[in-house]
Amino acid sequence: MKPLYFGLLLLITISCATEKPNVSPLSNGFYSEAKKAEADAESNDSFSININENINAAEITNLISTFPKFKNSAVNVEVSTLKYTLQNYLYAIDAGNISGKNKTLNSLEKSYKKIQKLRKYLNKDDNEVLNRYLVRLKTNVTFIENSINSKK
Repeated sequence: MKPLYFGLLLLITISCATEKPNVSPLSNGFYSEAKKAEADAESNDSFSININENINAAEITNLISTFPKFKNSAVNVEVSTLKYTLQNYLYAIDAGNISGKNKTLNSLEKSYKKIQKLRKYLNKDDNEVLNRYLVRLKTNVTFIENSINSKK
Protein backbone atom coordinates (compact mmCIF):
# COMPACT_ATOMS: atom_id res chain seq x y z
CA MET A 1 0.00 0.00 0.00
CA LYS A 2 2.84 2.39 0.80
CA PRO A 3 4.45 2.07 -2.67
CA LEU A 4 1.08 2.75 -4.33
CA TYR A 5 0.46 5.79 -2.11
CA PHE A 6 3.99 7.07 -2.68
CA GLY A 7 3.65 6.51 -6.44
CA LEU A 8 0.38 8.44 -6.61
CA LEU A 9 1.82 11.26 -4.55
CA LEU A 10 4.86 11.42 -6.81
CA LEU A 11 2.68 11.35 -9.94
CA ILE A 12 0.49 14.17 -8.66
CA THR A 13 3.50 16.25 -7.65
CA ILE A 14 5.22 15.81 -11.00
CA SER A 15 2.13 16.25 -13.16
CA CYS A 16 0.87 19.43 -11.52
CA ALA A 17 1.60 22.37 -13.77
CA THR A 18 2.70 25.63 -12.31
CA GLU A 19 1.97 28.95 -13.92
CA LYS A 20 4.08 32.04 -13.88
CA PRO A 21 2.62 34.81 -11.76
CA ASN A 22 1.14 37.71 -13.70
CA VAL A 23 3.44 40.66 -13.05
CA SER A 24 1.57 42.99 -15.36
CA PRO A 25 0.23 46.10 -13.66
CA LEU A 26 -3.06 45.38 -15.42
CA SER A 27 -4.21 41.99 -14.25
CA ASN A 28 -7.50 40.61 -15.48
CA GLY A 29 -9.12 40.78 -12.07
CA PHE A 30 -8.07 44.30 -11.15
CA TYR A 31 -11.40 45.94 -11.85
CA SER A 32 -14.57 44.10 -11.09
CA GLU A 33 -17.15 43.85 -13.80
CA ALA A 34 -19.57 45.87 -11.69
CA LYS A 35 -17.13 48.78 -11.51
CA LYS A 36 -16.62 48.72 -15.28
CA ALA A 37 -20.36 48.70 -15.93
CA GLU A 38 -20.86 51.51 -13.40
CA ALA A 39 -18.12 53.63 -14.99
CA ASP A 40 -19.59 53.09 -18.45
CA ALA A 41 -23.06 54.02 -17.26
CA GLU A 42 -21.83 57.24 -15.60
CA SER A 43 -19.95 58.59 -18.61
CA ASN A 44 -21.85 58.80 -21.85
CA ASP A 45 -18.85 60.02 -23.84
CA SER A 46 -16.60 57.24 -22.59
CA PHE A 47 -14.19 55.58 -24.97
CA SER A 48 -13.95 51.86 -25.49
CA ILE A 49 -10.57 50.18 -25.73
CA ASN A 50 -9.63 46.81 -24.28
CA ILE A 51 -6.22 47.31 -22.68
CA ASN A 52 -5.81 43.63 -21.85
CA GLU A 53 -5.88 42.76 -25.56
CA ASN A 54 -4.09 45.83 -26.90
CA ILE A 55 -0.59 45.10 -28.22
CA ASN A 56 0.63 48.63 -27.57
CA ALA A 57 -0.47 48.55 -23.94
CA ALA A 58 1.21 45.18 -23.51
CA GLU A 59 4.44 46.58 -24.89
CA ILE A 60 4.20 49.59 -22.58
CA THR A 61 3.84 47.33 -19.54
CA ASN A 62 6.78 45.28 -20.79
CA LEU A 63 8.90 48.41 -21.20
CA ILE A 64 7.93 49.58 -17.71
CA SER A 65 9.08 46.32 -16.19
CA THR A 66 12.36 46.13 -18.13
CA PHE A 67 13.42 49.78 -17.91
CA PRO A 68 17.12 49.84 -16.95
CA LYS A 69 18.74 51.78 -14.12
CA PHE A 70 21.20 54.51 -15.06
CA LYS A 71 24.22 55.94 -13.27
CA ASN A 72 22.59 59.36 -12.97
CA SER A 73 20.23 59.46 -9.99
CA ALA A 74 18.22 62.42 -11.35
CA VAL A 75 17.45 60.43 -14.50
CA ASN A 76 16.45 57.41 -12.41
CA VAL A 77 14.07 59.52 -10.31
CA GLU A 78 12.42 60.97 -13.41
CA VAL A 79 12.23 57.52 -15.05
CA SER A 80 10.43 56.25 -11.94
CA THR A 81 7.97 59.11 -12.25
CA LEU A 82 7.48 58.30 -15.93
CA LYS A 83 6.84 54.62 -15.18
CA TYR A 84 4.32 55.47 -12.46
CA THR A 85 2.53 57.90 -14.77
CA LEU A 86 2.44 55.31 -17.57
CA GLN A 87 0.80 52.81 -15.23
CA ASN A 88 -1.78 55.39 -14.21
CA TYR A 89 -2.37 56.21 -17.89
CA LEU A 90 -3.12 52.56 -18.65
CA TYR A 91 -5.37 52.26 -15.58
CA ALA A 92 -7.31 55.37 -16.66
CA ILE A 93 -7.81 53.97 -20.15
CA ASP A 94 -8.87 50.61 -18.78
CA ALA A 95 -11.43 52.28 -16.51
CA GLY A 96 -12.69 54.55 -19.30
CA ASN A 97 -11.75 57.63 -17.27
CA ILE A 98 -11.33 60.43 -19.81
CA SER A 99 -10.29 63.15 -17.37
CA GLY A 100 -7.80 60.79 -15.68
CA LYS A 101 -6.38 59.83 -19.06
CA ASN A 102 -5.94 63.46 -20.07
CA LYS A 103 -4.34 64.35 -16.73
CA THR A 104 -1.85 61.49 -16.94
CA LEU A 105 -1.15 62.29 -20.58
CA ASN A 106 -0.11 65.81 -19.53
CA SER A 107 2.04 64.38 -16.74
CA LEU A 108 3.61 61.99 -19.23
CA GLU A 109 4.49 64.87 -21.50
CA LYS A 110 6.12 66.84 -18.65
CA SER A 111 8.10 63.84 -17.43
CA TYR A 112 9.20 63.02 -20.98
CA LYS A 113 10.48 66.58 -21.47
CA LYS A 114 12.38 66.50 -18.14
CA ILE A 115 14.06 63.25 -19.15
CA GLN A 116 15.01 64.76 -22.51
CA LYS A 117 16.73 67.62 -20.67
CA LEU A 118 18.54 65.24 -18.31
CA ARG A 119 19.83 63.02 -21.11
CA LYS A 120 22.82 65.31 -21.69
CA TYR A 121 24.26 64.12 -18.36
CA LEU A 122 24.40 60.48 -19.45
CA ASN A 123 27.23 58.73 -21.23
CA LYS A 124 26.76 57.80 -24.89
CA ASP A 125 25.67 54.19 -24.33
CA ASP A 126 23.15 55.03 -21.60
CA ASN A 127 21.82 57.87 -23.72
CA GLU A 128 21.20 55.51 -26.65
CA VAL A 129 19.46 52.93 -24.46
CA LEU A 130 17.27 55.59 -22.87
CA ASN A 131 16.44 57.03 -26.28
CA ARG A 132 15.32 53.59 -27.56
CA TYR A 133 13.01 53.14 -24.59
CA LEU A 134 11.57 56.64 -24.89
CA VAL A 135 10.92 56.28 -28.61
CA ARG A 136 9.13 52.96 -28.12
CA LEU A 137 7.05 54.37 -25.26
CA LYS A 138 6.08 57.46 -27.22
CA THR A 139 5.21 55.39 -30.29
CA ASN A 140 2.96 53.05 -28.31
CA VAL A 141 1.20 55.89 -26.47
CA THR A 142 0.63 57.61 -29.82
CA PHE A 143 -0.90 54.44 -31.29
CA ILE A 144 -3.22 54.09 -28.29
CA GLU A 145 -4.26 57.75 -28.52
CA ASN A 146 -4.90 57.42 -32.25
CA SER A 147 -7.06 54.34 -31.72
CA ILE A 148 -9.06 56.14 -29.02
CA ASN A 149 -9.50 59.26 -31.16
CA SER A 150 -10.54 57.24 -34.21
CA LYS A 151 -13.39 55.64 -32.22
CA LYS A 152 -14.89 59.00 -31.23
